[in-house]
Amino acid sequence: MEKYGLTPGTAGQAAGPHLEGDTNWDGLHRPRIYYAMAATFCGLFLSVLDGSICNVALPSMAAQLGVPSEDSIWIVNAFQLAVMMLLLPFASMGELWGYKQVYLRGIVVFTLGSVACALSATLPALVASRVVQGIGAAMLMSVNTSLVRIIYPKRHLGKGVGLNATVVAVASVAGPTLSAAILAVAPWPWLFAINLPVGIATFAMASRYLPDNPVCVAGRRFNWREAALNAATMGLFIGSVEAYSHDARPLCVLAGVAALLAVAAAYVRLERGKAYPMLPLDLLRIPIFTTSVATSIVSFTAQMLVMVGMPFMLVNTFGYDAVGIGLLMTSWPLAIVFVAPLAGMLINHVHPGILGGVGLAMLSAGCFLLSFIPADAGHSGLVLRLLLCGAGFGVFQSPNNHILLTSAPTQRSGSASGMLATARLTGQTLGAALVAMLFHLYGPMAPHDAMLLGGILAACGAVCSCLRLRERMVGR
Repeated sequence: MEKYGLTPGTAGQAAGPHLEGDTNWDGLHRPRIYYAMAATFCGLFLSVLDGSICNVALPSMAAQLGVPSEDSIWIVNAFQLAVMMLLLPFASMGELWGYKQVYLRGIVVFTLGSVACALSATLPALVASRVVQGIGAAMLMSVNTSLVRIIYPKRHLGKGVGLNATVVAVASVAGPTLSAAILAVAPWPWLFAINLPVGIATFAMASRYLPDNPVCVAGRRFNWREAALNAATMGLFIGSVEAYSHDARPLCVLAGVAALLAVAAAYVRLERGKAYPMLPLDLLRIPIFTTSVATSIVSFTAQMLVMVGMPFMLVNTFGYDAVGIGLLMTSWPLAIVFVAPLAGMLINHVHPGILGGVGLAMLSAGCFLLSFIPADAGHSGLVLRLLLCGAGFGVFQSPNNHILLTSAPTQRSGSASGMLATARLTGQTLGAALVAMLFHLYGPMAPHDAMLLGGILAACGAVCSCLRLRERMVGR
């Protein structure tokens, strides 16, 4: 935190207890660090992946379950709703009871939910099982980056954040590809059944190798009223966005927005003045933290505009089939795999604001090039544009996550981790809704307009990232 010109206690908190009783705690060392990171990567990959892995299978799932196609959307929405509604409450629990404890329980809940999904024979049973799975995923996501912060030595934290960002990025776009591969050899229940062995292995590694972690100061208690208002606010937000994007009646959308504003206002009033609010208003008073959250939302909105709009462009403009789309879209995560870790290593040498600005500028350029791509562009033209987008996103994400996480006081790492995941999911939700809106407004031209809007948003994000250069970095 001092690295960015801030001092511990900026938001008014006292210093929290140290890890494992060691007043000079500075992460894990080899070989334990490898197993600990593998445990965090596996849990994170599964929780992010399962948000989209069943999208490709929805038609066949609807047919086998005997339900209309539009009802099958709840298989996806139930998971997303559970995650968004519970991220910040579980982040607060991590600060109270320990990140490792929340993470271990998350693995158990997620794995049991996955088994229940695989055994479900009706839509209501499957939706309920997806809610359980989403609860587990929220527990895993809420404390993931907090664990990265205490696992890696401070001098190598950038590498850890870079690798973590790589896992998130790859998992975010790998769902359809892995889903298609599994469905080619097995029925849809195996989309969830494969989580069982991975969940068991992850729990074994996490319980043995993850470090104990700081808990909050004495006297702090979990506030269930805050948790209920948080869940209601996030649920109404997602519900309003989904209602609009699925062309619900305007009166219903307006009623949802009105309810959202009322509940959100009550939530903010409750959180004001608290030393440890569930909605981290204390952290949002730190300018560099707030800017990083806003930049993250903008970047993931731009990413989702491309990810949702691009398949339609590839089908309608270039005539690709599902396999060809999957192969081309792999260009994005492939670029991130190579670029994000490198960006993480540069954090100690280049201001994260510069790295983030350069990355989002690259993403913006890639989006504009996709928007105005000629109809006769070949495979290489498409791949190069997607590689530019992926590389730009990779350059941005690692430094942004690092500066967001380290700008929070140590004892508020859980809330910072929760906000990081919330910003990602908020951006992805808004991006998908914007694509739906563009289809309503512009019809067949919507994919090109989605790329154009993504480029504009990424350019705005680049400017926001560079604003963080005003923060003085100690030691430079």
